[in-house]
Amino acid sequence: MKQAIHQTLIEDGRTGEFSITLLGDQEMGELNACYLGRNAPTDVLAFSMGTTELPLGDVYVCVDQAIRQAKEHEIPLDEELVRLVVHGALHVLGHDHPEDSDRFTSPMFKLQERLVRQVFNHPE
Repeated sequence: MKQAIHQTLIEDGRTGEFSITLLGDQEMGELNACYLGRNAPTDVLAFSMGTTELPLGDVYVCVDQAIRQAKEHEIPLDEELVRLVVHGALHVLGHDHPEDSDRFTSPMFKLQERLVRQVFNHPE
């Protein structure tokens, strides 16, 4: 996961500091309810605490949700965890995406997938 953050920062041309916290469904559901008013777990939450010059942020990843998503997409769990860390880091760096199905064709999603491939040394 450290490599995922490092690769994301290199791509964005910046340095920064991030914390990555792995949670279960219950803890993630509580965070999601508290900060976004959604009473359910989600796969990743990201909180930016820095400036554009020095991005600082916390990325929370729900391992239980990552396990479900990895099974659903028939991919290794470590790949899904890296994907979620990259997704959260991109949000901390100021990237965003639509909330509907257009998110999968958005520039942020394309960047995210390219970074995941780079972390695992998969060709583009």
